[in-house]
Amino acid sequence: MNPLAYLSYHLRRGLGILFALLARKWKSGFYLYLAGLFSVLIVADTAFLHLTANMKQGAFDMMVRYRMVVPKPDKDIIIIDINEASLAAMSKDYGRWPWPRQVLGEFVEQIEKQHPQAVVFDILFSDPDVYNPDSDAYFDSAIAGTDNTFFPMLRLDPADDALSQVKPGMIPGVVPLGENAQPEATVAMVLPFFKSVLAGGRLGLHNIYPDTDGIVRQYPVYRDDYGWKMPSLPLRISQQLKFSQPDAQHVLLNWRGPPFTYHSVSFSDVYTDLSSKNKQRPQNEFTGKIVIIGSTAPSLFDIKPTPLSRMHPGVEILATAIDNFKHNDFLRFPDARFAYLLLTLAVIWSTAWGFYRDTGRDKIDRLFGSSQFILIGISYASINFTTTYINLTGPVTLGLAFFTIARLYDLATSKALEQSTVRASQRSGGEMHGVLLLIRLGGQTGASNASMRNASLLNDRVREKIRLGMEKTGSKAKSVEILKGNQKGLWDLFEDTLAISWLHPANDEDVRLGITRDIEAAQQAILPLLQKYCAATDNDVDWFVHEGTIDGGDAARDSWRALFAETLLRWNETKKGKS
Repeated sequence: MNPLAYLSYHLRRGLGILFALLARKWKSGFYLYLAGLFSVLIVADTAFLHLTANMKQGAFDMMVRYRMVVPKPDKDIIIIDINEASLAAMSKDYGRWPWPRQVLGEFVEQIEKQHPQAVVFDILFSDPDVYNPDSDAYFDSAIAGTDNTFFPMLRLDPADDALSQVKPGMIPGVVPLGENAQPEATVAMVLPFFKSVLAGGRLGLHNIYPDTDGIVRQYPVYRDDYGWKMPSLPLRISQQLKFSQPDAQHVLLNWRGPPFTYHSVSFSDVYTDLSSKNKQRPQNEFTGKIVIIGSTAPSLFDIKPTPLSRMHPGVEILATAIDNFKHNDFLRFPDARFAYLLLTLAVIWSTAWGFYRDTGRDKIDRLFGSSQFILIGISYASINFTTTYINLTGPVTLGLAFFTIARLYDLATSKALEQSTVRASQRSGGEMHGVLLLIRLGGQTGASNASMRNASLLNDRVREKIRLGMEKTGSKAKSVEILKGNQKGLWDLFEDTLAISWLHPANDEDVRLGITRDIEAAQQAILPLLQKYCAATDNDVDWFVHEGTIDGGDAARDSWRALFAETLLRWNETKKGKS
């Protein structure tokens, strides 16, 4: 024998023995034990493990990426883009980035003539330009003449707070959250260098904190440092412009689309036109607009991974946050851990109960599949039609994991777990008595065309429903099988034939009387089942009962074959006698 085939044979045989042992030990109780184990894991994951967190994030990314209803970007938010084209065009006169601050000062002076609603810098002015002090002074003066310019500040690693001399109360716009604010605490911060910027007080953090997998999904509204509220740049803009102000400390961004969704114009193009005597651009292009000055140039390294792109410019993320705050449509994500826990347990235990009660593979598959589809549909609908994201990834993921294990166990042990009179007689060492009831579901051979049409409705799903229905009749242990061969002639009797068998000790009259009652119950139940599933009539059912001696042990199979053949022959003789 081929070594690989030999190994495969013994592996299959070993697995078969293992699953047979598991089936005899655990039986259908395995599903309840498994549900109990999953319940412990689910509670632990909800409380402290958080193993499904990354799965939830991945599901959110996919739903955002492929949602049907995407909110439009605000037309009044415009990005003045210091892109690669601007860097190349401006380098002829001003060299490489960073340019002299006078360039930006002149830009602000010119654009203020159009009365924009706000001019937001996504540029951190942390240090003086030691080579161009006059340029810095020009920029400082230009900013001092505005009341609608906003600037970022940068929060450094809190581990360096002890080395800083900056106290939260010294930073404009930072206020205590309550009575527990620590006035002597220091924070490691990078503040704008210019006095006019600090004096204006229109400052906010532009720190972006990715999730544990490195993807930016949320935006901080403010930081709580030592009891002080340190606003983000979008929050500071919202406070100044009377937009909505989220109560949460961070929000889930409601993305408007992939990178370059917002209206954007090249810095060099606008700067050249503003400085020209013969202006080509509209003179009200920025009137009433929120103008964000930032960069999408990859060479300036302000690129972040988001659910929509691995290279999302930071200025577009800032624009999205401002847009969300302005329209109060950032995504809420209720932390309903207890509700999600109960829903997950409901999915697990209802599935376990279906397997335990053996309600049928098709029915379990349909019900479980429908529940998963509904849960995913609720999540997907919430992110398309509301601003509250209902994250049901946990119940779906854990439910699918449970279902997969339960289904594998069901497939591996189905033969060992099913009630089989043949196996029962093999385990018996003595002589037994067997009873066999054959029920022809398509009526007698030569039945009417109507009966044949009704018999043709017996597809695999209907056959399984009928088999399960017959299993529930009576009180004695039995085997219920449907034979559905395609043979003709004499063997046509096998086609759509229900075979029900009982086994009992040879001299046990009480059990025999109980089987007799079960046979009557089966005969009464079969027609209503056929009428329920395939509109059968009285002529569509024919049955025959026969019994005989069954030898135990190794001879059991041959005994059952002989009993089946004898039953079939007696049935056929009976039909001939009636004709």
